[in-house]
Amino acid sequence: MSCLLLLLPTAAYRAKDFLDAAAALGAEVVVASERRQAFARVMGDRALRVNLRRPEAAAQAIVALAERTRLDAVVAVDDQGVLVAALAAERLGLAHNPSEAVAAARDKAAMRRAFAAAGLPQPEYRIAGPRADVALLAAEVGSPCVVKPVSLSASRGVIRADGPPAAAAAAARIREILREAGEDPGGPLLVECYLPGVEVAVEGLLRGGALEVLAVFDKPDPLEGPYFEETIYVTPSRLPAETLESITRLTAGAASALGLVEGPIHAELRIDGTRAWLLELAARSIGGLCSRSLRFGLGVSLEELILRHALGLGLDGLAREEAASGVMMLPIPRAGVLEEVRGQDEALAVPGVTGLEISIARGRPVRPLPEGDRYLGFLFARGETPDEVEEAVRTAHGRLEIVIGEPSDE
Repeated sequence: MSCLLLLLPTAAYRAKDFLDAAAALGAEVVVASERRQAFARVMGDRALRVNLRRPEAAAQAIVALAERTRLDAVVAVDDQGVLVAALAAERLGLAHNPSEAVAAARDKAAMRRAFAAAGLPQPEYRIAGPRADVALLAAEVGSPCVVKPVSLSASRGVIRADGPPAAAAAAARIREILREAGEDPGGPLLVECYLPGVEVAVEGLLRGGALEVLAVFDKPDPLEGPYFEETIYVTPSRLPAETLESITRLTAGAASALGLVEGPIHAELRIDGTRAWLLELAARSIGGLCSRSLRFGLGVSLEELILRHALGLGLDGLAREEAASGVMMLPIPRAGVLEEVRGQDEALAVPGVTGLEISIARGRPVRPLPEGDRYLGFLFARGETPDEVEEAVRTAHGRLEIVIGEPSDE
């Protein structure tokens, strides 16, 4: 029986999905997390505590574990664990990405430099240190521009500014967001030229450096700022075949530029007419619960596909299903305390809707972007065409009433 170690941050959305995938493969699992007690109840002795903010020490703890428990794969479920997984797998002689490639994928400034060195199309950018004149840098790249941290994900802290003074204000706000997130508030920021056009996401799998595109998602809601809250993902993409070929080439070029060679990747690109630009590429699969919108072969989940690859199992016949599918990440309308989400039964009754998951418990605080770091929930749909899927999630969302109370003064 194979044994794999899953790096599961305590707040990870996808713990259950990865554990279910491992069970489907008959694999034993060891869970490594920053709080052992979070998984000790279900994992017992197969739960390992590691500090994901100290990758070297965490990797060494995994290597020490492997001296008494055979490990056939080390898999990270999101950004927080990818560097630890790369370091540990390298030391254990398992399939892995080079640690320097993973580190570059987690640092948007390093990523921009790698893309520039490879001659890949991307926004014009400047890197703003703690004492940089952000207004001046914004004037250099042109207005409007986008200011963002180099380390956060899921659009947290990403702000459009329509002029140099607004860019300076955005930078100050982002540094407070970094402080709250436990990141260095004096760390570098990116100041980028805003690119018009539509946005797409690419889900892929690298095998020996070769990219296999698993899905291309359209994002039909405009992402124009001032914040960049993602909502609807629909696949297959409705873009022309020649545009999709360009997207595939650029995504493969981005992975190569970073030095990534194994495992899942998730890329974001902007398309304006026939031109495409790279926004970023992560060395992990799609975030949140969005992976539940994808099925491969005879109902195989994305998580199972990732684990199959990590364990060296066969992937033949695991192409994405032919039906169109999609997900809507439910937006948070304002800050406060979530009291309830009404109309859930009505939303689930919409033809094509296959699921609804509210991921924040009642009574918990909620905040929209750019400060927020959680999705309110996820709506899933399937249909014969992408248009049907998009219409289903929009209709279902319209039947929900999100009740948010005022935050407590305590």
